[in-house]
Amino acid sequence: MTTPDSPPAAAQLQYVHLEKLYGYLPGLAMSLPAILGMTPDEYARIRDGFDAQARTAAYALLRGADFADAVTRLPFTRGARILAVGDSVTDDLQSWAEILRHALTLARPDDDLTLVNAGLSAHTTAMVLRRWPSMLHPAPDWIICGLGGNDVTRIAGGKPQVSLAESIANLVELRRIAAERTSTRWVWLTPVPVDEQRMAAHPAFQFGSSSWHNADITALADAVKAFDDPVVDLVQVFGVPARADLQGPDGVHPSLAGQQAIVAALVGVLTS
Repeated sequence: MTTPDSPPAAAQLQYVHLEKLYGYLPGLAMSLPAILGMTPDEYARIRDGFDAQARTAAYALLRGADFADAVTRLPFTRGARILAVGDSVTDDLQSWAEILRHALTLARPDDDLTLVNAGLSAHTTAMVLRRWPSMLHPAPDWIICGLGGNDVTRIAGGKPQVSLAESIANLVELRRIAAERTSTRWVWLTPVPVDEQRMAAHPAFQFGSSSWHNADITALADAVKAFDDPVVDLVQVFGVPARADLQGPDGVHPSLAGQQAIVAALVGVLTS
């Protein structure tokens, strides 16, 4: 979204990854810096900076003996392919998926684990469902799914973009298709609570008349917690409203500490 108060280039690049959507277009990769108003060197420097932040966050978690031990016990077999599915909370260049990728590389360098960040900013469950079959190639061994945050977005104070019933139906369908086409194991992440005051004051959300309400988020989270697969309850992790240190300046996207908290909770569920 371009607005009179658009964020600087680094903030846009943190969440906007056109190569995931239009990577089939000839020359797109070479054109991305110019599309985002950057030089190639600036583009590389900013991406490398976010990657370094994620790696540092992983190092910090691994300094805890309990967490480091838990990472070695994660049930990912040698050579496993792990698909991280979600919206901008996952697509973030310093997201839980990126932190976990670094933690696995640092703690289990010989296990040849591949974590693919398939997060798609601004995507609802319905939008991901449309792309889903192609996202399952090559087939993952694990899927960690954190969708629904955009389903509950309300525009100009209206209805959620996707109803609660339809969100659940879409998530169930994603799971069904994956089960039919792969032998993957599945983990759910509930949506992340927001800081409604920060969100309401954020210029980009004001410009787009976009809002999120914790009542919608917790209702969807409660429905996800009823699924049969393991569930990481991020409502419990973040609190309602979200803890100030775990939510970022816009009130919707977790801070780096919040992303670390997601990783810690996920590792805890998978090793409990």
